[in-house]
This record gives sequence, C-alpha cells and structure tokens, in this order.
Amino acid sequence: MRIKMCSIHVTDPASAHAFYTGTLGFETLLAMPEGNLFIVTSPDSAGVGLLLEPSDNPLGEAYRKGVRDAGFPAIVLGSPDVRADFERLTAAGVQFRGEPAEDPSGLSAVFDDQHGNWIQIHQD
Repeated sequence: MRIKMCSIHVTDPASAHAFYTGTLGFETLLAMPEGNLFIVTSPDSAGVGLLLEPSDNPLGEAYRKGVRDAGFPAIVLGSPDVRADFERLTAAGVQFRGEPAEDPSGLSAVFDDQHGNWIQIHQD
C-alpha cells in the first residue's frame, strides 16, 4: 500500500491553493472552484494528493483550531534542503516560528501557512 491522498483543513481552500502552488511550489492535481475543491501535489510525488479541506464543518474547524492552538504542525513536508527552503520562503514573506533547528530526528522548521495551520518542513 501507499498513501494516495491526505487532507489538511484550511480556512479558505481557494486562497490556500494559491499559496500552496504559488509560494510553496506545489502543482494543481485538481481544481474545482465551483465546488470549493482543491487538491495539490508536489512535483515529484507521483500523484499523491493533498486535499485542501474546507474548515466550514464545525468538527473540522474545531480540529484545525485545536491543533494550531496546541502549536502542533498539521502536516510535515519533506525537504532536501530545509535551510534553502527557509531562505526562499522567508524572502517570499512566509512567517516561520524560528530558525531551522536540529534534533535527533534531523533538521526542521515550522511556518504559518496563512490558512490556519502550522506546517513543518523536515530535511529528507
């Protein structure tokens, strides 16, 4: 088995789609604005989708808000070079919680996706 799709609750799927594609560099796998449905994929992921889930359901919004308020990343994205991505994204206006840091699991950094989530990048 392999992961085909996962989701992340966002406050505005259309705006999140623009951020995830335009700023983070993901590609559109599916965009149906009339249905508020947006799925992105990384250029090298062989079709693994990330559904930008609307947080308009009270249960979904409670989960999204609870995870963020607890300071937990909603998802971890792999990066071949966390420091380079940190510099590129910082220059694009992305707000990080701090500089990249190393721990026993490796190098990582956490940023605000501007759509209600903390996102961690971790060096592959």
